Amino acid sequence: MSTNPEKAVSYVLTKYVTEYMNKDVLMLDMKTLTREAATMLRSYETDDIVVIDSEKFPVGIVTDEDILSKVSDATVYAEATTLEEIMSKPLITINEKSTLQDALHIMRDNNVRKLPVVSKKNQVMGMILQSTIANAIRDATATTPRLLSPPVKAVLGNLGFVLQFAGVLLLVPAVVATLLEDTVTASGIYLTTVLLLVTGFFLNSYGEKSSLNLQQASILVFSSLFLLSLFGTIPYLYVFPSDETMVEVFANAFFSSAAGFTTGGISLFDEPEKLSQSFTFFRSYTQLVGGMSFIYLVITAFYPESKLQAMRGFISGKTLHMKELFLTITVIFAIYIVIVASLLYIFGERNIIDNFSLAMSTLSTGGFTPTSTILEGLLWQEHIVLMGAMILGALPFTFHYAFVRKKFLSPKLGKEVLAYFAILGGATILFAGISGLDPMQSAFYSVSASTTAGLQIESLAGLSGGAHTILIILMFIGGCGFSTAGGLKIFRLFHLRDFRAFISKVRRSKLSSQNKKELISTLIILALFPTISAITGAHLAAIENVPYQDAFFEAAGIITTGGLSAGVIDSETDPATMIVLGFLMIFGRLEIIAIIYIFVPRLSREQFNSFKKK
Repeated sequence: MSTNPEKAVSYVLTKYVTEYMNKDVLMLDMKTLTREAATMLRSYETDDIVVIDSEKFPVGIVTDEDILSKVSDATVYAEATTLEEIMSKPLITINEKSTLQDALHIMRDNNVRKLPVVSKKNQVMGMILQSTIANAIRDATATTPRLLSPPVKAVLGNLGFVLQFAGVLLLVPAVVATLLEDTVTASGIYLTTVLLLVTGFFLNSYGEKSSLNLQQASILVFSSLFLLSLFGTIPYLYVFPSDETMVEVFANAFFSSAAGFTTGGISLFDEPEKLSQSFTFFRSYTQLVGGMSFIYLVITAFYPESKLQAMRGFISGKTLHMKELFLTITVIFAIYIVIVASLLYIFGERNIIDNFSLAMSTLSTGGFTPTSTILEGLLWQEHIVLMGAMILGALPFTFHYAFVRKKFLSPKLGKEVLAYFAILGGATILFAGISGLDPMQSAFYSVSASTTAGLQIESLAGLSGGAHTILIILMFIGGCGFSTAGGLKIFRLFHLRDFRAFISKVRRSKLSSQNKKELISTLIILALFPTISAITGAHLAAIENVPYQDAFFEAAGIITTGGLSAGVIDSETDPATMIVLGFLMIFGRLEIIAIIYIFVPRLSREQFNSFKKK
């Protein structure tokens, strides 16, 4: 705070650049391959590389935009092109003893916005940014205290943007309800839309739409999912029985809303056919929104590619063209929905609205059904269609992308996909032998569990312990990474290969910091999923007076968003438990990893030293 802005600015500009520089600078040898450099950019969550020669002297700079623009050129082969070939040179630097005033002059004269800070020995010490200097000047001339820090403002700004777009997205089921003349459902959805838009506008007024690091992105994703589930309770308040207390109605509505947006899929409606078609459409639509990870879709649709580094922390599979990937996937899944709904219609399901509802729920691996009987008496062709849709939802988005954009993407996803089908095939054979169900039903339930879709024809409370165990393991594992499925994800199983090396003092030092981070994250999730299920199961068994086996199965379906149920939870479950279970579905949808990133930020960052060594 200052009463004399001119003096304050003059004082700030006399400060050395070393006081304001960013010390975490990614430096790579000029002979580093472009593809390898792109991977490090993604992991390190930065957007530029200082290129150094064999003597560690800086010789040029490469930005993520350079890589995106030049590698997409047909004449540039990323696997053989080095940083030396695409870097910008000569490199403009600034001495460590220079002031912020000097930095501004150099930036203006050379039309650049950042400068590497070098020592007397010409070693890079950090990076001074034009935006950093601007913030320092703004802080020095501020006449009122800053209520919010830049990171908080960044999260709020992005959150507001996401909520506003969510409000726009919910206009789809609102319009459907209007066309079907369902004023009650339409009113509830329109009210939700208005509140999302207003809240988003309010948050935008206090925030800034700026780039996020991985920890901030984790906070954004959790907050978005929680607020969506919270606002999503409004339409449910219109349909739950009025003879329940307000607390009971809210708890059940929150649970149901969370089950939608998280694709948890456990329904409190035994006979959803008693609901209006527009409302069942709305329920399935929320699962599509959640399953398609629309939060990432929104951000990639409107943000420059260079500002999307943090989102890569939630993505398995390697791609630089994230914006293009997400937009393509949106179109692909829209086509899938139309195809599945059409096939169901052809095979005898004549209610087109219900068909679209089931198609959205299936492809999003959500599990909501428009009627309690729609899965009864299915033809074998319909079983195949639904199983195929569930599997499509459980495959990586990048896998679908590869079929239409091969020129831009060559993902090494074969191992993950093959591992998924191997696990699914083996589990199906075991389940068929143990459960006593016919082969088609066995395959259907195995696919439903492994994709965490949660579609089921009847209660699974009567299954044997062995059959329950197989389904629980499948839900724990889940589908492939970066898909609509929940669970641990197949790609994390590959991280366990480093476990023996990790526990060995001799071999541990040979593991990269990235491998250690991935293994630790996997072990944490692997430990927490069954632990939370065990604790939650014990609680449910006590309050619902059911066998622990069934309660544990129910809890596993919640934390993995698997959705398969033994009929333990219903609308009579106490409100506090329902709210906690709603939060557990949110945690499960985020694979717990986002929560870990929030409270253990060290796991969300790459170790700078590992890059310097390379």
